[in-house]
Formats: sequence, C-alpha cells, structure tokens
Amino acid sequence: MRHHFRRHLIAGLLVTLPVGVTVFVLLALFRFLDNLLGPIFTHLVGFRIPGLGLLAGFLLILAVGAMASNIIGGRIVQVFDGLMMRIPLARTVYSATKQISDALLQQKRGAFTQAVLVEWPRQGIYTVGFVTGETRGEAQEKTAERVINVFVVTTPNPTTGFLCLVPESQMTPLEMSVEDALKLVVSAGIVTPPYTADERPSGSRFG
Repeated sequence: MRHHFRRHLIAGLLVTLPVGVTVFVLLALFRFLDNLLGPIFTHLVGFRIPGLGLLAGFLLILAVGAMASNIIGGRIVQVFDGLMMRIPLARTVYSATKQISDALLQQKRGAFTQAVLVEWPRQGIYTVGFVTGETRGEAQEKTAERVINVFVVTTPNPTTGFLCLVPESQMTPLEMSVEDALKLVVSAGIVTPPYTADERPSGSRFG
C-alpha cells in the first residue's frame, strides 16, 4: 500500500510540478499587468472588474508579439532597443533583462554560453551557474587570475539571480547543455539530465 502511494505521489509531482512552476511565473507576470492596467479600466467604467486588467495585459502581450513578428514592427522594436541603449540607467537594466529573457525564452547561446558548477553561496556548497562571458575592465585588472562572469539563477523563477565573478580555477565545467541545466535549476533538481562519466572531456575553456 505504501509503495503504491509513494509511486502515485511521485508520478503526480512529475506531472503537476512543471504546470505549477509555469503557472507561478505566468501568474506573477499577469498579476503585475492586472495591477498596472486594472486601475485604468476602473477609472473609465467607474467600478472595478476583477481580471479585466489581466485580460488586457494578455491581449497587450499578444498584440506586441504580433507587431514584432512583421517587418514594420521589427523595425520599431529595433528603434526602441536603440533608444533604450542610449539612456544611461535604463541601458544597464534593459540590456541585462533582454539577454536573460532571450536566453530563457529563445534558448540563445549568445547570452548563456556554458553551464558550470561553482561553490556558492559559500565554500563546500555547490550550485549550477551559467557563463555569460569573461570579466573585463577594472574587475579583471584587480584580480590575480582570469575571472569569469557567472550568472546564478534563482529557483523556481529563472528570470532573477546573482552575478558572480568567479576565478576560472574555482569552477567546474558541466557537459550538460544550457537548456538541460536550466531544466535542472527550474525543477529544483527533480529533472536531472543523463550523464555518462566516460564521456567527460579532458579540458574546457570559458568566454
């Protein structure tokens, strides 16, 4: 009886966990849009209609996606990107957010180049991070060895995280793909990519 209960429980988690995480992320986005757009409709109609801001936000996302998918809309998006990159404070936030969203939603390797294992948040505890490039400028000049930019994402929301500047000698490259590593992190370790130890490469390079 206990064996069947445990098997059914695990099977249920395997089905519901991806749905739950997806719903959690989407609800957080739509809740933000509902709080943003809801008061506008409340002011127009004179009373609050629950979910109307959410529906408007969903339709807005669809409209923006449809616009960005055609030639004219693509040009507008490029102009908007160029404008945002000219604003000092907004440029930093917008550029970082865009690279992260591109990596997560479109699985572009240009943002996350490799999955690595680093000791974080303290020595003796390991976490999966994603290499975003080689550290340059003042941060690199003031370190004794080559330092790599590693982005450590949070679970279960991979759109936020922490930037760690990690010495190359203190990280371990992983053979799993960036996509598989993201699945591992977002699933809180439930989804583990298959691995054969004799396929391990002799060395690896970052950046």
